[in-house]
Amino acid sequence: MRAEARDMKHLSYILALVGVSIVVVLVAWFGVGNVASAVGRIGIGEFALIVGWQFAMFGVLGLALYAIVPVPRWRRTTLPPLPFPLPLLPVWGRMVRDAAANCLPFSQVGGFIFGARAMTLHGVEWHTATAATIVDVTAEFLAQIAFACIGLLILVLRAPGSNIAGPVEIGIGLAVVACGLFVWLQRGIGTVFVKLGGHIAGNRFEDAKERVEILRAELGLVYGHTGRLVLGFAIHLLGWMATAIAGWIGFRALDVPLTFLDALAIEALLSAAAAVAFLVPVNAGVQEAGYAGLGVIFGVPPDVSIGVSLIRRGRDIVVGVPILLLWQFVEMRHMRRAAAKRE
Repeated sequence: MRAEARDMKHLSYILALVGVSIVVVLVAWFGVGNVASAVGRIGIGEFALIVGWQFAMFGVLGLALYAIVPVPRWRRTTLPPLPFPLPLLPVWGRMVRDAAANCLPFSQVGGFIFGARAMTLHGVEWHTATAATIVDVTAEFLAQIAFACIGLLILVLRAPGSNIAGPVEIGIGLAVVACGLFVWLQRGIGTVFVKLGGHIAGNRFEDAKERVEILRAELGLVYGHTGRLVLGFAIHLLGWMATAIAGWIGFRALDVPLTFLDALAIEALLSAAAAVAFLVPVNAGVQEAGYAGLGVIFGVPPDVSIGVSLIRRGRDIVVGVPILLLWQFVEMRHMRRAAAKRE
């Protein structure tokens, strides 16, 4: 398993390198000066608005995570290193998840793990944090499919002759199949994940099988509340649609008279491309190529679209780095407290 982990790490580095190379090629192809000029047109006020909107998005996404799990399950079992209010822990977990996915050279899966870890550091039971993350990812993926369908509908109405509609339809169909398979595997965790968990963790934890059984029971409990799953899906769909506001602000700040519906379509189809390339760390290259290609369909010059993508990268760094530093500070306090306990 260590060899497999090393292979995955090497694959992440290779994909990240390829993605960065694509970004460099795109910027050089459309002109470094043109892209720099586009980025330079955004003011501090507009950028601050984009950053602030991202923090508002964390609240929405944290609410979705909180809504999926029955309220009594959100409880602390240990004293946290920092006194975060319990209802804010899903928001904090989501902040760490997105910061890790947007700033660290790991795939989206790494962000899921770090987000769940951040919640357990504040006293949430590990099986609750893990099950909540797994089910939340499922609800978000379903909402992402619906969001992509909305974007496809706008694309067909705005640009009926576009050649991209066919591939998007195929991608959405594959995503539906993948999501159905993912949900089926979770509901069948007793026959699938027990064997997998025993194989992965058998040499690391003496109670590996018991841990998987506990996780299976927790997943069954969460999936048993259909109303909460529907609510989580609805909040995630609202969150996906709200991401278009940041893109719309970026385009408008660069003097592009793009309508909100067009910006929504670009973000929706871009999210579909990012879902397909989820193994690529920080969506390197995928985001820039997606913005450039989709922008042309809606009349946006490629250099301006790449500029909007780079502004989004800047937002992710400004937002994500302080979150990761705070998370590491919490990790260090936790380690010191654990060492003091042992002594």
